[in-house]
Amino acid sequence: MLMKPVKLRGKKLSLPIIQGGMGIGISRCRLAGSVAKEGGMGVISTAQVGYDDPDFKKDPEAANLRALPRQIKRAKKISGGNGLVGVNVMVVTRLYADYIRTVCEAGVDAIISGAGLPTNLPEYVEGYDVAIAPIVSSEKSAKVILKFWDKKYHRTADFLVIEGPRAGGHLGFSREQLDDIGNLDYDEEIRKIIAVKKEYEEKYGMTMPVFVAGGMFTHQDVAHAMELGADGIQAASRFVATKECDACDAFKQAYINAKPEDAVIIKSPVGMPGRALKNAFIDEMNANPGKVTYCFNCMKGCNPAKAPYCISLALINAVVGNLDRGVIFCGSRVGEINKMTTVPELMRELTV
Repeated sequence: MLMKPVKLRGKKLSLPIIQGGMGIGISRCRLAGSVAKEGGMGVISTAQVGYDDPDFKKDPEAANLRALPRQIKRAKKISGGNGLVGVNVMVVTRLYADYIRTVCEAGVDAIISGAGLPTNLPEYVEGYDVAIAPIVSSEKSAKVILKFWDKKYHRTADFLVIEGPRAGGHLGFSREQLDDIGNLDYDEEIRKIIAVKKEYEEKYGMTMPVFVAGGMFTHQDVAHAMELGADGIQAASRFVATKECDACDAFKQAYINAKPEDAVIIKSPVGMPGRALKNAFIDEMNANPGKVTYCFNCMKGCNPAKAPYCISLALINAVVGNLDRGVIFCGSRVGEINKMTTVPELMRELTV
């Protein structure tokens, strides 16, 4: 089965593969631009995107808002005008509206938003020609967000990202569900979500492409997603072990060296379960939780007085190579990555 081009708000995505947004600093301009260059959608994670700005610690939000337009501009330059450049903005981000408006002003092609329901996203993009998509993990969440946007804003999503339980980072599932993935009939859940969106396609006279995420590793996975009715896929972990990924070499090597059992579920300080590589830092926090000494004030739901560690600092440590003091988010199938590759090679491998 061949992957067919799709259109998102009139913009052509010749290869319907989205590179998932990975923060902090794992997917910035170099990776996103390289994926777009191949005809896919490269995605910049807005999570602490300005972490390497000289003034970041003094004023992290200002540094992030300065970095975003630069990252988008550089990604588009790398793309050579091919594909699309998007951003991933978490709903739990404290300055969510500011981030959305900043990337719109910078001319981003698409916004993907999860880690909560992006109920107000249409309001913040009003007046801008940008495609928007919620990340949904269940039929229920798809129904809620599409109904809300329809009733309040008289519009619908331009595309959907369905993120399954095998994804990396913060997850939209309970710990109990993640501990019993084998008994989840997620294929059926994907079919139900696709059925939900058809009502809004008919109402608004448009096509709402669906991209399946979570455990997308091989061209067989892509073919299976399309057999379920998807139009494309979103992959994240596979793009880490590429020469173009923005992470340091030590971070990439951790993926290459990982065994299947190294991917574990952790409780993030933001109150959500997450999947990460088991390492010295995770072991230490499980045995002897620390104390937050400096708060970046980046996310809702994080109480620094009770948090065992700062998630921003832990993710920054990881991206710069201080792995024993960091959290290394990953997908459940990270153990299948065993070599470095390039974005063009990976895109060809995934294409069916």
